[in-house]
Amino acid sequence: MFLAAVQLGLALIDMSGILPDCSAMLDPELIEGKIAAIMKTTLADTSSRVFFALWPSVAECAALNRWQTTLRCGGRVMRPDSLHTTLLFLGNVDVARLEALMLAAEEISADDFDLCFDEVRYWQHNHIVYAAPDVIPEKLQQLVKSLARQLSLHDFQFEQREYQPHVTLLRNAQPCPLPKVPQVVWTVREFVLVQSKSGEYRALAHFPLSVSV
Repeated sequence: MFLAAVQLGLALIDMSGILPDCSAMLDPELIEGKIAAIMKTTLADTSSRVFFALWPSVAECAALNRWQTTLRCGGRVMRPDSLHTTLLFLGNVDVARLEALMLAAEEISADDFDLCFDEVRYWQHNHIVYAAPDVIPEKLQQLVKSLARQLSLHDFQFEQREYQPHVTLLRNAQPCPLPKVPQVVWTVREFVLVQSKSGEYRALAHFPLSVSV
């Protein structure tokens, strides 16, 4: 597979868009040029704030956005184009190591799966209302473990905590009655390396999952 399987979406997200779909396979000969482009956009920055995530389709975003409209907890509603579930959060990574990070992720072999969000919950400690699955798919747990193992082998640091997949719907929210909601199923066919800067998201690379038979 090597880097031909890494799909780069370098278009910068604005508040009206979503992470770009992966539409073309990356030619291995272009990887140095892509990394150079990333480095140029950071200008004087020597590090990049990054994380691995699952990003929903437009339809899946819209379904969770309908959940948001039923919430009466105050706070700040997350924009639909920002809805995602984090796999691993690395924080600041040296720009010079982004290529190595992509290569490490490319070595992971994992199957696609469905992720069903069916509950709205509230975290008291950080005042967040979020979507959560009642059952965490085994394939999702294996993906996170494989990613953590691979990054550790390549000496990348990341947050280590019990994995709880969730999608933040509201921030700075107050406790309130939480409604029952219809299931929202994500069809997960890839995971994404994302850069976060000044409230904007940039997809650095897409990593396809194997199609289950």
